[in-house]
Amino acid sequence: MRVRIAVVLLAAAAALLPVPEPIVERVYSNGIFVLWQRAATVFSNAVPFALFDALVVALTAAWIALAVRDLVRRRLRALLPIAWRTVVWASVVYVAFLAAWGLNYQRVALEEKIGVDRRLVTADAARALARTVVAGANAEYAPAQAAGWPARGVVDPALRGGFAAALEDLGASPRVVPGRPKTSVFDLYFRRAVVDGMTDPFFLETLVASDLNPFERPFVVAHEWAHLAGYADEGEANLIGWLACMRGNAADRYSAWLFLYQEVGQTLPRADRLEDAGALADGPRRDLRAIAARVERNASPRVAQAGWQVYNQYLKANGVEAGAASYTEVVKLLLGSRFSPIRGASRP
Repeated sequence: MRVRIAVVLLAAAAALLPVPEPIVERVYSNGIFVLWQRAATVFSNAVPFALFDALVVALTAAWIALAVRDLVRRRLRALLPIAWRTVVWASVVYVAFLAAWGLNYQRVALEEKIGVDRRLVTADAARALARTVVAGANAEYAPAQAAGWPARGVVDPALRGGFAAALEDLGASPRVVPGRPKTSVFDLYFRRAVVDGMTDPFFLETLVASDLNPFERPFVVAHEWAHLAGYADEGEANLIGWLACMRGNAADRYSAWLFLYQEVGQTLPRADRLEDAGALADGPRRDLRAIAARVERNASPRVAQAGWQVYNQYLKANGVEAGAASYTEVVKLLLGSRFSPIRGASRP
């Protein structure tokens, strides 16, 4: 009982008393976590199925079995022990989450480390970025088709090299082990909720939705690899994923341009979006229609709305003030940093 109480108190303290960012950055994100990530992902890459799935199924089955046992033996008197067990187990999972990956939410913001100048983030700059993105997608379409798309479930060497180069550009350790893309038993939920991918925060795996088009996969995988590198913020992961793809081959770059086209479009007035769409070549336009068709075919509006509301609260609870809106922060991070493609700095 003393151990259980201690675990619950530890979880409460961890939630209410965050560790100072510089300490997390120096001791955890650039120290303990680097070693743990390499070991955990090497191990999970060697397993053909998602260890995250096994963990969730095992914990759920064990909780149900114990609850049923208690109800059969003690009936209503079992409710309090069941509730206490739930609190203890939730505390253990939360502490394990923080230790394995979650403390990265408390690290120093990437914006501070790369020196983002918000004065450069203007409407004119966004319009210029949109034109650059359209030109990039048009130029890379044919080379991407010639390069071909990586097979499912493999670590693409070109993308792996681009990812290491992107981390070096950011001044981060390039020793991150990329995760082998896997399909989860929660794939149906991913597709219904419009979740393209997920990073397993316990075994540090890369989970990818099965319905992604081939030209979407490179960016989604690179985004999840950024999470494996300890960048928990979605906007930061988008920036690193984009940089990684831009340092990969033609297929990777094309995937990055298509992603950024959709992100920039959310920041522009309708008239500008229509103008940009008209400047797209037939190939990129068809691929964007294919993405929209995929979402329309598989998504459930109710599931998607509920899922994103929960995720929005989860992000805010972990210190991401923008919540789910942090995904679009990549536009501001690009425009305000030295990596802005409108200043010719998108590639090494």
